[in-house]
Amino acid sequence: MDESLTIAKEALKAAEQASFVANNTWMLVATVLVFIMHLGFATLESGFVQRKNVVNILFKNVMIVSLGILSYYFIGFGLMYPGAEGGFFAFGGFGLNNPESLSSSIDYAEGNYTYYTDFIFQGMFAATCCTIVSGAVAERIKLLPFLFFCLLFVSLSYPVTGYWKWGAGWLDAEGFYDFAGSTLVHSVGGWGALAGAILLGPRTGKYGSKGIKPIPGHSMPLASVGVFLLWFGWFGFNGGSVLSADPDLVSLVFVTTTLAAAAGGIGSFLISKLVYKSFDLGMVLNGILGGLVGITASADGVLLSAALLIGFVAGVLIPLSVNFFDKIKIDDPVGATSVHLVCGIWGTIAVAIFGNYGEGVGTLSIQLLGIGAVGLFTFSFAFFVFYIIKVTVGIRVNKEEEIQGLDIGEHQAVAYQ
Repeated sequence: MDESLTIAKEALKAAEQASFVANNTWMLVATVLVFIMHLGFATLESGFVQRKNVVNILFKNVMIVSLGILSYYFIGFGLMYPGAEGGFFAFGGFGLNNPESLSSSIDYAEGNYTYYTDFIFQGMFAATCCTIVSGAVAERIKLLPFLFFCLLFVSLSYPVTGYWKWGAGWLDAEGFYDFAGSTLVHSVGGWGALAGAILLGPRTGKYGSKGIKPIPGHSMPLASVGVFLLWFGWFGFNGGSVLSADPDLVSLVFVTTTLAAAAGGIGSFLISKLVYKSFDLGMVLNGILGGLVGITASADGVLLSAALLIGFVAGVLIPLSVNFFDKIKIDDPVGATSVHLVCGIWGTIAVAIFGNYGEGVGTLSIQLLGIGAVGLFTFSFAFFVFYIIKVTVGIRVNKEEEIQGLDIGEHQAVAYQ
């Protein structure tokens, strides 16, 4: 009897260890996929800007990852996961806690992954929010003021609102739901992008007495590669947010994510043809991204038909939103506000309609409360920081440098010989 009990305990321990290894390995693979999204953002934004600003946009994307990871390590992680429940603000300390022994890792996060895996996965998310901003303010913002903004945005703004839900703060207690970050990542980046675009003003010559002047990007092949890289990375962004290697749930998330992205491309294709009277590749690319952003809040708990509808509506919103922002003269060279802000809001609302396989998650009022609270805090923070920089050292390059191109003005280099 004692021998049988011992064998059973050892078998159970081996099974727990195997599950732990599988979960942790998947989380690390998902982390790598999210990291690849930074390459996708860099490629997409490079394609959507003019040839004379490619080095500048690439430099910003490279620095965002470096600054984002370090600032999240020193401050952001402690703000986002302070270990306090139900609050508006708390701080768990600087840096990471070095455990006395790695043998206790299986006791962390219900045995799904290690403390270090948790940090690196969340850190990849954190850097993403400023990458969203970089595209909206491209081709006319000064480099160092922008990097300073990113440092503050990732260190302070993103983790505070992230704590409200994912760190068990007050929004989580209210019942707000956002599976992988339609609001907490994408809309946060979108609100920051909107604040920056407003304070910067449009690019020279974009809006005039003769109407809107198109300023096309220099490489649609680069932009297309960027979208495919982002779609690829989104499997880790959403799939990793399951926070385990649960085969059923991860598989579902992969399918809902893919269906929404495809439907987003179709929705944007149809509406852009009606609005712009052409087959606009840029709109379709952003429609795919809009579908991905839209499904991110509910990818773990919607019917496949709902995923299709969420993505399709997001795709429809892209051309309409781009047209709206142009009409009110808010210049966004890559469409970041339309993709991440507008579709992020839609995706978060959709949770109350389609979440929990049609039963809804929370209520519409709670979802709107979360959208409004995060939006108000983030936009106010971003606008304040950008405004202080604007009235002190300035945020916009001079007209001559803008016309010449930021590659020469800021970097004394060109992307192509």
